[in-house]
Amino acid sequence: MRSVAVTPKGAQIRWVELPGQEPARVYVHGLGASSPAYFTEVAVHPLLAGRRSLLIDLLGHGISDRPTCFDYTLESHADALATVLTSADVAGAELIAHSMGGSVAIVLAAHHPHLVSQLVLVDANLDPIPPTSASAGSSGIASYSEQEFLAGGWEEVRDRAGAHWWSTMRLAGREALHRSAVHLTRGTVPTMRDLLLGLKIPRTYLLPAADGPLPGAEALSEAGVSVVAVPDCGHNIMLDNPEAFVKATAAALT
Repeated sequence: MRSVAVTPKGAQIRWVELPGQEPARVYVHGLGASSPAYFTEVAVHPLLAGRRSLLIDLLGHGISDRPTCFDYTLESHADALATVLTSADVAGAELIAHSMGGSVAIVLAAHHPHLVSQLVLVDANLDPIPPTSASAGSSGIASYSEQEFLAGGWEEVRDRAGAHWWSTMRLAGREALHRSAVHLTRGTVPTMRDLLLGLKIPRTYLLPAADGPLPGAEALSEAGVSVVAVPDCGHNIMLDNPEAFVKATAAALT
């Protein structure tokens, strides 16, 4: 396990690093998740192994610190991730990023272009979404005020999320979880989708085939984004169908 301070008060982001050849691959998890838990199996698969790989937990999540003085915007997450990569002597990395992590990766590539050479986005959030109280995900978390969430709303989210997601969500700081969800639902200006359309690096978007066509897929394709439907999976593609995920990711990176 490695770490580096990313805030003025010394809060640490931590990651698990697998040795291998450069350029590095960087794995970034989604809301309430953890990169070692979600990506280790696929990162060591023969089709993806052999590269230096950093499985990074975003600030407030997993094995990283959970400061309450951090705002947890997508931009701040991206800047903190940039500090990690710079400290680790990573440049021109291939980013493989899931859900909210994909949104952070897009902002990172737009704001710190020297750090990213390629994006593989795994069912990432591209657009703002309205808060919805019945949801267990970001929209459900964002439907609470921070005070409501800390006072007991997190227990309702826990019950809706289920044991599997809660196994990593419970590691996240509650302020971090709520603020990250709020800013994810609000998105960025320009939106993550618009930032993605403007990038000039190779970009691939993986989504579950069962979800049907990706909204705006034609415009993404025209901008050079490869949109790939992965069979027999839900939102957590790398966990639900690791073999298909690895094949799609390896093809994208090739």
